[in-house]
Amino acid sequence: MAFCKSCKHFFLLVLLASFQQFVFAAWPDKPVKIVVPYPPGGNVDVAARIIAPELSNIFGQPFIVDNKAGAGGMIAGEYVANSPADGYTLFMAANGPLLFSPIIFGKNAYKWNKDFSPISSVSYTPLVLQVKADLPVKNFAEFLALAKKDPNKLNMASPGAGTTNHLASELLQSLTGARWSTVHYKGNAPATADLIGGQVDFNFDQISVALPFIKDGKSRGLAVTSPQRISSIPDIPTFAEVGVPGMVAVTFTGILAPKGTPNVTVDRLSDAIQKVLQQPAIKEKFEKLGAEARGSSPKDFTNYLSDEDSKWTPIIKSARIKAD
Repeated sequence: MAFCKSCKHFFLLVLLASFQQFVFAAWPDKPVKIVVPYPPGGNVDVAARIIAPELSNIFGQPFIVDNKAGAGGMIAGEYVANSPADGYTLFMAANGPLLFSPIIFGKNAYKWNKDFSPISSVSYTPLVLQVKADLPVKNFAEFLALAKKDPNKLNMASPGAGTTNHLASELLQSLTGARWSTVHYKGNAPATADLIGGQVDFNFDQISVALPFIKDGKSRGLAVTSPQRISSIPDIPTFAEVGVPGMVAVTFTGILAPKGTPNVTVDRLSDAIQKVLQQPAIKEKFEKLGAEARGSSPKDFTNYLSDEDSKWTPIIKSARIKAD
């Protein structure tokens, strides 16, 4: 009799597992929302809008970009973290909203490795140190000499506390011993506008934003934060080439789901995103933005996020970076 009860229990478990597989395999049977933590038009938003139509084609359901800006991206992050783990609400994350904002804002709304399931990276965009056109330096060595000669005199335009741009500046100060003043803006657009207008001396900016200004001579690029030179601006050296090998920083974008989202859904999404990002036309779209389109497995993306967390969190804490 006990054997029969065990048999019944076993077959019920098999039946339940089969039913769950059937339900998950039916995903998606309605529109999927990709939540972006910034207003339309920025690096993260554009990346989401490049891949969304392709995912719609693969899965036969609309993938809708939903912009929820504010609080350093935490409004979007908290919204997704508290959404049902059913694969219908995804987070198009970047460095700041996912890893740094909870620390900078002092709000434990979520933790990336406890409240999200990483799915895949999407793009990686290096930054460039650029100076205003009339700053009397022609290369990084002259810039560094000027910064060290008169500490805190140079002004660095930051799009906000804890952004990758800001943290790159803090990292360079820690690696070189140079010091300058940081001017925080409410977003990248006003920071860049003041740089081009000559109100501030320099900034760190994503290649996608800085490229047209550098090519038009409105700013001067001194070094890029990527391991290799950038094909769109091949004359600008890497920081390793100018003597600061540890100065590597990129803005990543990637897709995550609420923790507990079925593995089969996560894996299907990851496979689809990687397939999309391998398309030559999609790669070209990202290259025109100065970014590299590169997907990854959930495991590899998780490892990458862990490394980024370990690298930048100590910098945030040692520099005592807090939101105003």
